[in-house]
Amino acid sequence: MGIDFYGVLQIPRSSTNLDIKKAFRDLALEFNPEKLQCENAQQVFSLICEAYDVLSDPLRRSVFDQYGEEGLKRGVPGPDNFIEPYRYHGDPMRTYKEFFGTTSPYANLLDYLRNPSYECMTKHGKIFCEKQPPITHPLHLTLHEIFFGGIKKMKIHRLVYINDEKTKTKVKEKILTIPIKPGIRPGTELVFPEEGDQNSNHIPADVIFMVQERPHDLFKREEDNLTMTCSVTLEEALMGTTVTVNTIDHRTIRVPITDVIFPGYEKIVENEGMPIVDDYPKRGNLIIRFNIAFPKYLPKACKHLLRKGFQLAKIGGGVDQYETVNKLVLADKILRVDLNEQLPPY
Repeated sequence: MGIDFYGVLQIPRSSTNLDIKKAFRDLALEFNPEKLQCENAQQVFSLICEAYDVLSDPLRRSVFDQYGEEGLKRGVPGPDNFIEPYRYHGDPMRTYKEFFGTTSPYANLLDYLRNPSYECMTKHGKIFCEKQPPITHPLHLTLHEIFFGGIKKMKIHRLVYINDEKTKTKVKEKILTIPIKPGIRPGTELVFPEEGDQNSNHIPADVIFMVQERPHDLFKREEDNLTMTCSVTLEEALMGTTVTVNTIDHRTIRVPITDVIFPGYEKIVENEGMPIVDDYPKRGNLIIRFNIAFPKYLPKACKHLLRKGFQLAKIGGGVDQYETVNKLVLADKILRVDLNEQLPPY
């Protein structure tokens, strides 16, 4: 998989864009070669800058999350066309300057991350501006899209300046590229800072996409687990059966049920649930629940055999209760087959 850029910046994979900036800010200041005079400072500093260059870009980060450094630098197929291989420009001080606005190792005096400026420049001079409230849009995803992750593209319309004086605006269309991590949870907010309407009296609003799950025909999601309900007959509940499951990732698995299925019984199939977003590629479990279809009518002979089986189970202390009932039901089936074969034809 190559270099772990999250490890380089000492942050978890669930980090927000602001967390990435803060981590880079602290490490870049610490390992700035002009400040730290040691043999390996330049190499470490270069690696820190490359990690930030990758993780601060939504598309590069999405590719890295799914394919690692090797896939990122080799290129991978995208939803519309091939995503070109990534190559770092090789100038870490350029990355540092683009971030801090200076090459000074004492750039921590520029505390714009924690205390952003809300001054707006107008034709009357600088004025204090309030930031517009965030604009929230639902992002509907199927379980299939959440399972595999990928990239979604959303079209927005926003007002943008059309002259240098920033006095005139017009509506323009913009495509936002949204990285979807495998296993992303519903309710997750994907924030695009200041992508709202531009206005000389306000700071543009943040555009937020809120993840929502579309219903699935078979599965329901519970945290990182998938659940499904299977209907079985009373005979299958007592004698056992095999459940065939068509998984979200286009496989067919067969789950043997050898236990007696009782109301509330659940069969857990490990590692067949949704990807765990903070611990990819680990997965949750598949939980199979059951509806038992009871027969509407039982012949007297069957009732007699079942009653006898339960009486024997009570005498035996209930240790082999289910096994005894299973044997008696099977014996009744064999007896009825033999009787049908002996009946003369019409």
